[in-house]
Amino acid sequence: MIGIVNLNKKFGKLHVLKDVSVQIERGCVSAIVGPNGSGKTTLIKSILGLVKPSSGQIFVNGIQINGDCAYRQQIGYMPQVAQFPENLTVREILHLVKDLRGNPTDLNETLFDQLGLEKELDKRMRTLSGGTRQKVSATLAFLFNPKILILDEPTAGLDPVSSSILKDQIQQEKAKGKTVILTSHIMSEIEELSDNIIFLLEGTVRFEGAIKTLIAGTNQQNLERTIAHIMMQGVA
Repeated sequence: MIGIVNLNKKFGKLHVLKDVSVQIERGCVSAIVGPNGSGKTTLIKSILGLVKPSSGQIFVNGIQINGDCAYRQQIGYMPQVAQFPENLTVREILHLVKDLRGNPTDLNETLFDQLGLEKELDKRMRTLSGGTRQKVSATLAFLFNPKILILDEPTAGLDPVSSSILKDQIQQEKAKGKTVILTSHIMSEIEELSDNIIFLLEGTVRFEGAIKTLIAGTNQQNLERTIAHIMMQGVA
């Protein structure tokens, strides 16, 4: 579904991504993990077309993205911290984004209903708690039935019930054959939701493959201890 070949990104003298090559499969949840500064955000923004790579290629459905933004219609993106016009209400935000998307009728409003956003519709964004803003962001990511979901720290700020609802929705989208890319600093969450893992360290891919394979290769008891072991050893 998404192929990345020899991707490099430099910001001046800082080499953030170094010959990154990965394959992200359809019908799987693939986690991108690594310490702060490892290149996770830059990789995600490169896929989204928000960062222009210094070199390398990115393919979506076999088609190279090269300045064309049409492929983004296939993507639902949930940033770690969503920025909304603070003076607009939740209702106005939803209408605005629907208008920008051409007012499609095939909407997935499951999260809107399950997360209880009906009662928040006429509240302005500036009055909402961080958790409620996160619910709005999640609803927008899933709303247009995208083929690809990119979720950056999706459960951050959510209460346990809302977090469970969102996790269930992720699993349901995976069962539909969607491509899901997930980041999280909570390794138990990655282990719960993900099939595959891409572990970045200092801009390079240190491991790509099944989570169970990574854990077995380090003789650790879970993913958190596996990642900690790799980081301490400095080798995969």
